[in-house]
Amino acid sequence: MALPNNHGYFGNFGGSFIPETLYSCLEELKKAYARAKKDKSFKTNLDYYLKEYAARPTRLYFAKHLSAYLGLKVYLKREDLLHTGAHKINNSLGQALLAKYMGKKRIIAETGAGQHGVSAATVARLFGLSCDVYMGEEDMARQRMNVFRMKILGAKVIPVLSGSKTLKDACSEAIREWVTSVRDTYYLIGSTFGPHPYPMIVRDFQSVIGKEARAQIIQKEKKLPDFLVACVGGGSNAMGLFYNFFKDEKVKFIGVEAGGLSRNLNSASISYGDIGVLHGAKTYVLQDKFGQVKGTHSIAAGLDYPGVGPEHSFYNDSKRGRYVTVKDSEALEGFKMLSELEGIIPALESAHAIYYLKKLAKKNKGALVILCLSGRGDKDLEIVQSYLDAEKRG
Repeated sequence: MALPNNHGYFGNFGGSFIPETLYSCLEELKKAYARAKKDKSFKTNLDYYLKEYAARPTRLYFAKHLSAYLGLKVYLKREDLLHTGAHKINNSLGQALLAKYMGKKRIIAETGAGQHGVSAATVARLFGLSCDVYMGEEDMARQRMNVFRMKILGAKVIPVLSGSKTLKDACSEAIREWVTSVRDTYYLIGSTFGPHPYPMIVRDFQSVIGKEARAQIIQKEKKLPDFLVACVGGGSNAMGLFYNFFKDEKVKFIGVEAGGLSRNLNSASISYGDIGVLHGAKTYVLQDKFGQVKGTHSIAAGLDYPGVGPEHSFYNDSKRGRYVTVKDSEALEGFKMLSELEGIIPALESAHAIYYLKKLAKKNKGALVILCLSGRGDKDLEIVQSYLDAEKRG
């Protein structure tokens, strides 16, 4: 697909709604990325680290027991098997190499669930860069082990105390820091949001997921899937899966957003939001009638964000993708379902997509599905335990 255009738009969405102080930062990044894409040595280096360090290609696993239970034919794209435990390493390796390509000595990052922070800290060690990670105080409390992992890897984890103290505010603080230190610092953004060219850069580095999955499903089934299913917060794992199937119009895309506790307490930006501007891009945003960003909630810290990548907004409005919601309680059911049926403990983010398969199966018996298992659930065990304990208490 030839989008975004030169101004960073995916149809009506995207762009660069930024203060003048950010203009030179983004221009430098755009020019460097355009050069790197044409540089064979850059691609060779990235391919090497994806294979030898991150452990790509990941497996496309036929989930036999889950399939029998649902009446679907479900394959899991096992991003949870990657080094650091999630798809985030794909993008972090690409952007860290880009930072080195640009001569930067330091990276900064934002994180919600902590997986991007861990992958950023990991690649910083690998390539000899210093690393500061901004993380909301609320997320630091519910993802304590990932905070510890980042510190073990030598990163400085900076608590964000403003706003909701979650991913949105961590992203805002990272942008503010980048403006003041761009000379030697690279902002390694973690998802397909933000001003142009970040949604394109992250999509490109994550598109290895769909590239592999497309070849793997043809090899295994001799045909393309009927559905692609993935969780959507900012949307990088979903976009990574969807992108290489864009022109295959018979393959339906389903993005699963966090429905939270209720319609009024959720993180489902496309399903319940309106068009607005957040972190430099025009996209769907959860906002009130005055245009102020609403507070959000999800049991999965990685989905607790009031916006979505602009390319997903384009997919929604062009009807190329369909976006649905799954509540906290349903995600917990999806978490238990995959754990008990397949012996695979998923991240709570992915558990939203897993539960949605129950709804999909009602009208699509026998359909061939690829689900992106974006990460493993080690990081979420304390959260799940607390919810299960609360259930027992009534």
